[in-house]
Amino acid sequence: MNSIMKNLERVLKALANKRRLAILQYLKKVKSATVGDIAAHIKVSFTATSKHLGKLSAADIVEREQRRLEMWYSLAEHPHPAARNIINFL
Repeated sequence: MNSIMKNLERVLKALANKRRLAILQYLKKVKSATVGDIAAHIKVSFTATSKHLGKLSAADIVEREQRRLEMWYSLAEHPHPAARNIINFL
């Protein structure tokens, strides 16, 4: 039971940020985007956006794929149910 609670806590902490929610909302709309595209859309620096995406990726909320020199992000196919509910709400 303790690991279930830790996993839920990790997911909820990743979701508890307005910029990360904006990233998820954008990815829901466009399906897949580069860090630069996401940064431009949410009006945050490339570095800060990359850090936000790292937290979302660590919580298995987004997936990343290297395509040549760019990293592309999309919503995870099977995120935690709590994350799926939040994404559906956005």
